[in-house]
Order: sequence, then structure tokens, then C-alpha cells
Amino acid sequence: ISEFAINVAMPLLLFQTMVKSDFHGVAPWSLWGAYFAAVAITWAAGHLVTTRIFGRDARAGVVGGVSSAFSNIVLLGVPFILGIFGPSGFEVLSLLVSVHLPIMLMASIVLFEVFGRGSGEPVHPLRVIRSFLRRLCMNPLIIGILAGLAWRITGAPLPDVAMRLVDALADTAGPVALFAMGLSLRRFGISGNVRPALVLSVLKLFLMPALVLVFVWLLGLPPLTAKVAVMVAAMPSGVNSYLIAVQFNTGQALASNQMTIATACAAITTAFWLTVVLHVFG
Repeated sequence: ISEFAINVAMPLLLFQTMVKSDFHGVAPWSLWGAYFAAVAITWAAGHLVTTRIFGRDARAGVVGGVSSAFSNIVLLGVPFILGIFGPSGFEVLSLLVSVHLPIMLMASIVLFEVFGRGSGEPVHPLRVIRSFLRRLCMNPLIIGILAGLAWRITGAPLPDVAMRLVDALADTAGPVALFAMGLSLRRFGISGNVRPALVLSVLKLFLMPALVLVFVWLLGLPPLTAKVAVMVAAMPSGVNSYLIAVQFNTGQALASNQMTIATACAAITTAFWLTVVLHVFG
């Protein structure tokens, strides 16, 4: 089910959005600046908490950082934003999705290269770039976005039969994503490292959305854009933080525990942040 959600339903939903949506009035650079400034600060805080307070090594610090800042946009963010803000909200979300994975993936690969080798071993920029491009080009979400943009540029209408098929499969993305998320939580569970996981969850669920709220307010983003940005930041961590921990071969329990705890708490914290953004932005 997870593979269907990530490899089929979500890419087709993104393709559909890129082909059909009208992005006029959305300020992507201000949106990206506000969101990723908060990502950088929260990531640094998670890294410092993991290494300085809990005494873990620098590689585990990277896992702590990414767990604090990598929102579960696909499996939780998409159904939540569609349900609360509708297609207009998803248009804003798709602008974040289009750059979120490449930026977070690049940061993770660079940090893996820096901290994942011996102290005397140099970092190889070409290897970093090659690894980044390989992972990016093989990612079905990126393929869906690029295919949709390419079709939009051509200006050609999609055949009715093909569009109906895309619409039917894209409509399953939200429910399937929620079900897949539930299965992933059952798989990972909680096993040790509870205290650091709790602290990292606080950073993810409170610090990051608070920072985004401040930045979107300072930059004067449109109300819908601001609300979507804050709510995406308020999403708990997803499975990507655990996969990075597996790649580092360190902090797997920390990442899985943080994901489970944050997701359980998010039922309350997302309601809190939704109330806040509706009050602040109307």
C-alpha cells in the first residue's frame, strides 16, 4: 500500500496539479524562504540537542536534525491539506513538495558525506552530486512533478480517457496515504531513546511551525499560503528520517521513536496550530 501511495497515487496527484492548477498569486520565493529558514534553524537545534545534551556522536546528530525538520508532507500533509484547504491549498502545497524533497535530500547527502566517513577522509563533491542526481531522478514524486510541468509547457490537452484515469488514481492518494502511514507506525513502534525522541518531537511539533508562522507573517504572505506553510511545518516527521538513519547505520531507534511519538502527539498539536493560523490569518 505504501508503494502504491508513493509510486503511483501521489505522483499522479502531483502530475494532475501541475497540469490543471493556476498558480497566480502564490509567491514561491517568499514561501520557500520562510519555510526553509525554519527548516535550517530547527535542523540545527535538533543536531545540537542530540549531540550536546544527549551526548550522541555527530552522525546521530544528523539523524536528530533531520528528524526535527523533515515534515511528513506526502503521507500526512497531502490528505490533511486537501481535507482542510481543498484544491487551492494543495496548489500551495505542491510548490513546497516540488523543492522540499530535493533540498532535504541534498542536505542529507552532504551531511552524510561530511559525518559518515573517517575524520581524515576528504569529501568528494562529484560523488555527492552523482548520488543526489541518481536519487532525485529515480524518485517517483519528482518524476510526477516534472512530467506535469513538461505537459503544461506544451499546452496540449490531455486526452479525456487518460485524464479520467489520472483523476481516478489521484483521488485515492489521500485515503491510501493515511492507511499507509498507519501501517508504517505499527512496523516501527517505540524501542528505547524515549527522552531524546520526546525532545526532538517538541522541536518538530512546536519550534518549526512557530518559526514558519513568524517568517510568513514578517514576509506578508497571502493568508492561504501562510496557513498551508505553517500547517505543513506542523506535520510530524515521516519515514525519511528513519531511512536516513539506516543509511548512516546509527540512530535508527531514535528516528523511529521520534516519528512514532511525534505522529501520536500530532493529533493534538495540529489542531492547536490550525486554531492559531485561523485566528492569525483568518
